[in-house]
Amino acid sequence: MSITVAQLKKGQKGVIKDFSEDTLPIKLLEMGCLPGNVVELIQIAPLKDPIYINVNGSHIAIRKSTANLIEVDLIE
Repeated sequence: MSITVAQLKKGQKGVIKDFSEDTLPIKLLEMGCLPGNVVELIQIAPLKDPIYINVNGSHIAIRKSTANLIEVDLIE
């Protein structure tokens, strides 16, 4: 099933499939936010933005709008 990182629930994991736009910040790509890598939702901020994810052992805070650009295949 294909969803975006923003739709993951706390503790859920997914494999990065694609980006809906080519405007993903270079910094995220450098930190391992690349197709084929596993991403896990660690925590959601109290006001629902930003969200905290784990990619390749790096804990990253990203805006929900950016998370909506990253498509993942859910790992059951």
